[in-house]
Amino acid sequence: MRLTKFTDLALRAVMRLAVAERNTALTTREVAEAVNVPYTHMAKAISRLQHLGVIEARRGRGGGLGLTGLGRQASVGWLVRELEGEGEVVACEGDTPCPLRAACRLRRALRDAQEAFYAALDPLTVSDLVASPTGPVLVGLVGRDSAE
Repeated sequence: MRLTKFTDLALRAVMRLAVAERNTALTTREVAEAVNVPYTHMAKAISRLQHLGVIEARRGRGGGLGLTGLGRQASVGWLVRELEGEGEVVACEGDTPCPLRAACRLRRALRDAQEAFYAALDPLTVSDLVASPTGPVLVGLVGRDSAE
C-alpha cells in the first residue's frame, strides 16, 4: 500500500512538532521549511490535523503550532486511517465498473491487506516515531526553536 503525499507530509509535520521544545511554538511556514514542502501544502495538512484534534494553533504574539495530548499519544494507525480516508486500494466502481465485481475475491483480499497494513501501525504512537535516532535529526531541521 502507498500513502498519499498529503498523509506523508502530515506525518512529517506531526513528527517535527513532537520534538519542538515545550514552550516553543512553530509556525506553519517554519514546519513547511523544516520538512522541505511548499507552505500551501503544509497549510492544508495543518488544517486537517487541527480538525482531528492532533494540533492546536494559537494566534497572535507568542502563538504558533503545538501538538495536543492526543497528538502525542495518537496511534499512528488511527492517524493514517483518518488522513487517508475510507477509500479502498482498488476502485471497482467508477467510469468503467469492473465486470468481476459480483464474484471478485481480489477486492476482499486487498481490503484485508489494507487493514493489516493499518493494524501494523496501530501499536506505534507519535512519541514512538520521534524516539532516537529520529528525534535528534528532527530537532536539527531548520526551524525557530533549533535556530535560537
